Amino acid sequence: MSNSQFFFKYRSYTPIPLIIAALILAKTTLFSFIAGFLIALCGELIRIWSVRYAGKATRTTTEVGADELVTTGPYGHVRNPLYVGNFLLSLGMLVIAWPWMPWFILIYLALFYIQYGTIIKQEETFLQSKFGAQFTEYMQNVPRFVPRFSNWGHGVRKPTELKRALRTERNTLQSFTAVTLLLLLRWLLF
Repeated sequence: MSNSQFFFKYRSYTPIPLIIAALILAKTTLFSFIAGFLIALCGELIRIWSVRYAGKATRTTTEVGADELVTTGPYGHVRNPLYVGNFLLSLGMLVIAWPWMPWFILIYLALFYIQYGTIIKQEETFLQSKFGAQFTEYMQNVPRFVPRFSNWGHGVRKPTELKRALRTERNTLQSFTAVTLLLLLRWLLF
């Protein structure tokens, strides 16, 4: 298994050691809790918005795949909105914990870049081979990670029901809630 396949398959679990370390080293303050929670909430809302357009295919861990190239909704602003959401969600958790700053954030940035850089490269290779000129045009007009303000979206894909997206996003919502509560308890009790 290559590095990119490993990171793709286990991408939901790779933040766990960092979160455990943040829980152990937490130095939460009222400001860090509020600021971090808002950052993480933005990340989760971006994820829900993205899942409404991409569907449950985003939960696959076996191999990279896509039935169609989604370019509407958040995908008209940035090519990897789920990863932008992941970035903000995890960053928010670290800000809530406020451990060993600013070094912890630098470690997080390096690890995120290594993991998602390899995943994105693998996904883009797949999408280029499957969608060719359509993906090339999309890449030329929509940034990989820093969103554009106007929506480029040229597709006709409509968002799924919010209820369905929330069901698909259930695991991430549960993790977000659990880690937030653990950090809150850690802060209040210790």
